Amino acid sequence: MKERERERTVFGRFRTIQSAMMLSFSILVVIAVLIFLLIALNFTRKTIYENSINYTSQIISQVNYDIDSYIEYMENISWVIANSSDVPRYLFDEKQTNEEREEEKERILSQFDTIMESRQDIYNVAAVANNGRAIVSNGNEELNEFVDIRNQSWYQAALTSKRGIAVSSSHVQNAIMSSYKWVITLSRALENNQTGEREGVFFIDLNYSAISDLCNNNSIGRRGYIFILDENGNLIYHPKQQLIYGGLKEEKIDQVMECKEEYLITDEGDESKLYTMSKSNKTGWTVVGTAYISELMRNNRQAQMLYFLAAAVILLGVILISSFISREITKPIRRLRDSMSMVERGNFEKANVDVTTNNEIGSLSKSFNVMTEKIHALMEQNVYEQKQKRKSELRALQAQINPHFLYNTLDSIIWMSEAGKNDEVVLMTSALARLFRQIISNDKERIRIAEEMEYVRSYLTIQKMRYQDKLEYSIDVDERILDVKIIKFVLQPLVENAIYHGLKYKESKGNLDIRGYRKGSRICLTVADDGAGMDEEELRHIFDEKQKIHKSNGVGVPNVQKRIQLYYGAEYGISYISRKGEGTVATVTIPFDGGANDEG
Repeated sequence: MKERERERTVFGRFRTIQSAMMLSFSILVVIAVLIFLLIALNFTRKTIYENSINYTSQIISQVNYDIDSYIEYMENISWVIANSSDVPRYLFDEKQTNEEREEEKERILSQFDTIMESRQDIYNVAAVANNGRAIVSNGNEELNEFVDIRNQSWYQAALTSKRGIAVSSSHVQNAIMSSYKWVITLSRALENNQTGEREGVFFIDLNYSAISDLCNNNSIGRRGYIFILDENGNLIYHPKQQLIYGGLKEEKIDQVMECKEEYLITDEGDESKLYTMSKSNKTGWTVVGTAYISELMRNNRQAQMLYFLAAAVILLGVILISSFISREITKPIRRLRDSMSMVERGNFEKANVDVTTNNEIGSLSKSFNVMTEKIHALMEQNVYEQKQKRKSELRALQAQINPHFLYNTLDSIIWMSEAGKNDEVVLMTSALARLFRQIISNDKERIRIAEEMEYVRSYLTIQKMRYQDKLEYSIDVDERILDVKIIKFVLQPLVENAIYHGLKYKESKGNLDIRGYRKGSRICLTVADDGAGMDEEELRHIFDEKQKIHKSNGVGVPNVQKRIQLYYGAEYGISYISRKGEGTVATVTIPFDGGANDEG
């Protein structure tokens, strides 16, 4: 084999593929940048969350402190009123005269006026005793006669609490006649100095203005807000409280109350929120700061875009470099693959691989070239031997004309000659000579269907003269298939079997029909007789070697079947249809193109 000029590749100078691959793997360092970017993005996101939590925590802690200070201030007011001598005497002293009671009332109302004038966030100031005595605001208001104030939750809470003071959740205050306002009630128990028992309550109704100002003065982003819950999860304050009570807005209050951490993140798509909680030890209230995740992430989008842009540029560079490197490394492998594909298709002439490297692939390519050359040589030798074998088999088949058939034919010629039937002698002798001339003179493996039919016609001429009135035959072949080539001696064994095993022992005249036609991409040749026929058991073993009939010409149906399938493929061959006592149809199928191997 002529040595091809070597073409060195970039990586062909390496002694091993491992060295080349190690260099290419170093490019993966660039890919690590992508991993770093992912980590950076996650870290940035986490940092934003942490900063947002810390920022919101500071805000709500301040709000919580301000609320505690505000409530403490109100508690101090209530303490001053509750611990003055005027209110207990007015409510519990049964010995006071009316004049003393009026003077006491004026002083109390004066104190109430001072409180309400100094604080715009106070709706009502009142003192109420279990005995039914009460003094309300400026003295003009009265308690609601239809409401038992002693059963109010804020009233009972003050009486039963350890400190004697309670702060209610937001509610509608219905204890005052003709006044139904949303308030937060701060209530303090009043002690009867004479009995030492808690027998009344001083309460202040606070409106939302103070708490609303405390919450709204601290901004949590553009959309964020603050709301307050009591110990039971009831709303103390919410900027959209009316919408919540009306069912038009929903807040994750249950999740907030059940959360053990100081923050909670909800998954609500674009409406996902960050809740940050701070609980007051003084009031038991929980101040909740609410921030929208989308708003928190908005300020980070520009940095993320820069991250992604840098990652895209690096990734593009990595792809280009990796593509070049991988192409150079795998070039010898691709060449070897292409050569293997050629070998797979049987194209050995162009299958040699150009050896361009000194590494393992180069060694493999050299071995592959040597292997393909040897395989090619062996295949050519095998093809030659198979051709010779087929020709030898053909010659053997040609030589296997049944002596019994020849003996009977010659005997019939002698008998007709002695009887003076010279015309019949000439006809039979001519047919026998023509038959032998076709068999002996033609050494080709394949012949035209027209020639095969002439051979069958000569054979049938002899057989008809032998069996006289016991045999009738017809041959009908489509002219369009006469020039298609077929391997020799396909039909004669089938015709012989039809005569000897189908028609010979029939009492009446037997009919033999031979047909040829095209069916799609196939050619069908049929031999049909109306003789003895076969049962299913005989059909199943028709191609068994042990079923070879000794009176045939030695070729036999199994031998013909093997020759057809060996030459054309397993999808072609002989098929039988037969019924006992009715006859047999043998069909030979071959491809219309006559087979790919044209040997003449």
